[in-house]
Amino acid sequence: MTTLHLRISGMTCDFCAAKIRKTLESLPGIKAQISFDDGRAIIESTDPINEQQIVNLVQEAGYGVRIIDRHGAPRKRDDKLHIAIIGSGSAAFAAATKSVEKGARVSIIEAGEVIGGTCVNIGCVPSKIMIRAASIVHNQSHHAFDGIPLNTPEIDRSKMLAQQEKRVKELRYAKYEKILEQNPDISLIRGFARFINEYTLGITDGQGNESRLEADRILIATGASTNIPDIPGLADTPWWTSTEALQTKRLPDHLIILGGSVTALEMAQAFHHLGCKVTLIARNQLLSKEDHLIQTEIKSILENEGIHIFTQTTPDRVSHDGALFSLSINGRILQADALLLATGRRANTGQLDLDKAGVKTDKTGAIKIDGFMRTSSNSIYAAGDCTTQPQFVYVAAAAGTRAAINMSGGDSELDLAILPSVIFTSPQIASVGLTEQQANLHGIDNTSRTLTLDNVPRALANFDTRGFIKLVAENKTGHIIGCHAIGENAGEIIQSAALAIRNKMSIDDLANQLFPYLTMVEGLKLCAQTFSKDVSQLSCCAG
Repeated sequence: MTTLHLRISGMTCDFCAAKIRKTLESLPGIKAQISFDDGRAIIESTDPINEQQIVNLVQEAGYGVRIIDRHGAPRKRDDKLHIAIIGSGSAAFAAATKSVEKGARVSIIEAGEVIGGTCVNIGCVPSKIMIRAASIVHNQSHHAFDGIPLNTPEIDRSKMLAQQEKRVKELRYAKYEKILEQNPDISLIRGFARFINEYTLGITDGQGNESRLEADRILIATGASTNIPDIPGLADTPWWTSTEALQTKRLPDHLIILGGSVTALEMAQAFHHLGCKVTLIARNQLLSKEDHLIQTEIKSILENEGIHIFTQTTPDRVSHDGALFSLSINGRILQADALLLATGRRANTGQLDLDKAGVKTDKTGAIKIDGFMRTSSNSIYAAGDCTTQPQFVYVAAAAGTRAAINMSGGDSELDLAILPSVIFTSPQIASVGLTEQQANLHGIDNTSRTLTLDNVPRALANFDTRGFIKLVAENKTGHIIGCHAIGENAGEIIQSAALAIRNKMSIDDLANQLFPYLTMVEGLKLCAQTFSKDVSQLSCCAG
């Protein structure tokens, strides 16, 4: 006697169970016991059972089906846990490589033409290349050093773009495609995935054909896309997202950017440094989640460079006449030849049929997960920008790694209590921990000090004292609970502050550390010293 155990989902009553039993017993030699109460089925036959035929019949009847062992656990194939991953970005590949390390086999499902997700293809890598190039252009014509002529270089945008795309391709191959080539336990399936049930995906290929894929565990790592605001007329215009902006072969004469957060500021300054007129329109304040001093300082820096900024503003209407955009704002009309939407990002979850797998989302469509990357469905995990976690690529990769550990039977939590962030404007903006305002809202008795960069020898030697370093400390213990900075290489400074917070260092602990002279990070020590002394009265490298 041959026996096959199944878990069946989608039954709503005993009639469903009877319908499935009748369908299966239409096959020669098959006897079926179907239980609506526990969603289980036992199939018996004196002959070998065609498992795929059984599965297909149940699915064609409109129910989800999963082959299990006699104890009810998902049955493994080839003694390897099978993990399916929807998406092929940083979270997905971090999970894939760790899953294989843990002994699983992995199927990656990707609907797009290229693998690698946002960061390497259309996000971090190309944007930082463009920002760096734009900074070099700007520095040639705006540096502060005597004896070096100012120069406004001619820009060959096509060569810039070719070099940018070449580096993107190199990194995509090295970090993604090469991993597939070298790892036989990771397979790539091209197609769009949707849930049939918590263990089964329907995958539609480019020709519209759908196949089914079953897995022991499924990771959702589908990323996010630009959120398009509901502004009258906007949908009928050829606006850009950051993707089109980074790939443009023609620099616009005038670029209007809608948005006031990271992408908006980075792109505004980069295009301005490349010689474009730029207008920035923000619905709220710039960087509304950052420390208030950062909001004020970066607005001043950008405006002093010549970028026009509107805050607390939303266009009433947008139109395009075939050549120019027209935006109606506060009773006036602004015109530009390019419009970039940098209005936040929304999780790519709308077409996954998450309800069929019992996966819950918030009102924006982001998947709700806990610190172990578990969703509301026992066998399904999620990581990266499609979740409720902060949208940083290093968070996505860390989440993918931990999801893999947990899908393989481990117990690894992602601690996001100390999360440094960097905005690649010039000068850079960096933050970690609580702002003074957040500490107050949490009822933490705190104090803070702000050190302007004209007190930092390295900034003086660079002839660039724009910005500051601010430390926030708990009054009772003196422990550092936040650091916020604007300045050259602020992104390199912030990790030292993150480590100080992680290790519960006090202001005095930090003030007494040795820092190398003529570095920007020395500003952390100097800022800590301002809690107890006037640093303007110290010698240049006083301990």
